[in-house]
Amino acid sequence: MGIVAISGAALLLSSCSDATEETTSGSAGIDCNVGIAMPTRSLERWINDGEGLQALLEGDGCTVDLQYADNEPDQQISQLQNMIANGATVLVIAAIDGTTLGPVLADAGDADITVIAYDRLINGSPNVDYYATFDNYLVGQLQGEFIESELGLADGAGPFLFEPFAGSPDDNNAKFFFNGAWDVLSKYVDDGTLVVQSGKVPNSGDDSWQDIGILAWETPDAQAEMETRLASFYTDSKVQVVLSPNDSLANGITAALLGAGYVAGVDFPVLTGQDGDKANVKNMLAGTQSMTVWKDTRELGKRVHQMVKSIVAGTTVEVNDTETYDNGDHIVPSFLVLPEVVTPDLVQSKLIDSGFLLASDVGL
Repeated sequence: MGIVAISGAALLLSSCSDATEETTSGSAGIDCNVGIAMPTRSLERWINDGEGLQALLEGDGCTVDLQYADNEPDQQISQLQNMIANGATVLVIAAIDGTTLGPVLADAGDADITVIAYDRLINGSPNVDYYATFDNYLVGQLQGEFIESELGLADGAGPFLFEPFAGSPDDNNAKFFFNGAWDVLSKYVDDGTLVVQSGKVPNSGDDSWQDIGILAWETPDAQAEMETRLASFYTDSKVQVVLSPNDSLANGITAALLGAGYVAGVDFPVLTGQDGDKANVKNMLAGTQSMTVWKDTRELGKRVHQMVKSIVAGTTVEVNDTETYDNGDHIVPSFLVLPEVVTPDLVQSKLIDSGFLLASDVGL
């Protein structure tokens, strides 16, 4: 299943490469003083993203101020204000709430600071120059296609008891993740092949996915929600498949399932994820998570590193999408990096052999 999805991603990469465009950056010869604003240290991936990009930039002799904001929007705004006051020439921002940064980004614009939205689009501001992210719709699509293939839905198998989850409502990416998966799976919900006993079924094409979203991607909240659904709707039956948009939610869902007596290899449901976090790779190898959509954050860091180099040099900044990401003020020139599916049998070849994880990280 994973191999088919990866092949699809490879084809998309080819098409994106063909569409690559360049946009002109600001004035040449500016100082390389970069502020990196990351949302939290509570998720492993943001630590990897921030420290990886910092190392690349400092290797070029840039001054780098890396800050984490404990998932508090006001704290992130304060950090950005300090970066501006300290002479940043480029800001790289993974926003906690992409709708609250307008005033501080107006200050950045007044100071001729170039702003790169990092993996989360910043909405409503004219002062967002570039966006670097993964193809987030494809992330969800790969999760949906994995479930479709793993269960044999297209071949008429079913019905299966199914529970969907969505990501944080204040994260612009969450809607792309959910819509990508739902565009694959909703037809099976509509025809009764996937049965959602909790009744938590969002509509297609609107924002009702937020009703099943887990704020701030909190693992304990996902666990509590799954425990509630199991206790309320599965006393005489077993859930067979769960759509989790990322690994932190999958951890909570796994804990709830184990607490309810589900056993790996016996009655554990198909469970999706995203990010390739160490704990989740261990769960995959233990049989309590079926897959993860791997976003190699090193590649995203390399892309943003190159963007900063181009901005500082006053040369063109490479993008490969100038149509998709409308932040409510303008279409933000973007570069999309492709994700891929990793299943337990691909952990060694994809995650370990590439150096993304150490074998000892996951008990190999």
